[in-house]
Amino acid sequence: MTKPSHKRRPPEALDLSTRRLERAAPREMSLAPLVRQMLAALGEDVERDGLRETPTRVDEALKWLTRGYTASVEEVVAGAVFEERHDSMVVVRDIETYSLCEHHLLPFFGKAHVAYLPKGKILGLSKIPRIVDLFARRLQVQERMTDEIADAIMRVLDPLGVGVVIEAYHLCMMMRGVEKQHSKCVTSALRGAFREDHKTRDEFLRLAHGGSWLE
Repeated sequence: MTKPSHKRRPPEALDLSTRRLERAAPREMSLAPLVRQMLAALGEDVERDGLRETPTRVDEALKWLTRGYTASVEEVVAGAVFEERHDSMVVVRDIETYSLCEHHLLPFFGKAHVAYLPKGKILGLSKIPRIVDLFARRLQVQERMTDEIADAIMRVLDPLGVGVVIEAYHLCMMMRGVEKQHSKCVTSALRGAFREDHKTRDEFLRLAHGGSWLE
């Protein structure tokens, strides 16, 4: 019997951001009836004043919090790639990020630090936080989100390299389970020169972690 392959698939096979995800029809469905059932299953009176409109509010909130499914990286970047001879590292630090853990639908939040080494092209600075938000506004795990951000920037810019570090607190650890209030998760994704050149990698990690708000 042939053993399943555990080789990592290339970024293009993993990434779902090059097109709109085919979720338009399901997203038009209302979650309100399901939320009502959930509240009833928890033992609540769904007709009391405080809960009567909750199903509708939850429906609207969840669709807003997962709006990253309705756009692609190309739409977010919107042509903001410019020819430029700048050849030093570009770093955008402390990008606030909020997402929902796909395991418990509880929030995780923190900051992302993103850098790239240009190869004749630069990206409009506001587009980097928008790319982070695109992936954060989906049901996520932090590890995958970190990779998706790095691979998206590599694809859009074809730079010499990309580095991404995300530091986040997870409410699934803070509110339930082990209930550790001060633990944080740190993930990184290094591409190109950031992986291959230790000086480039060290410079990025020093800039990313210097004076971090979570330290």
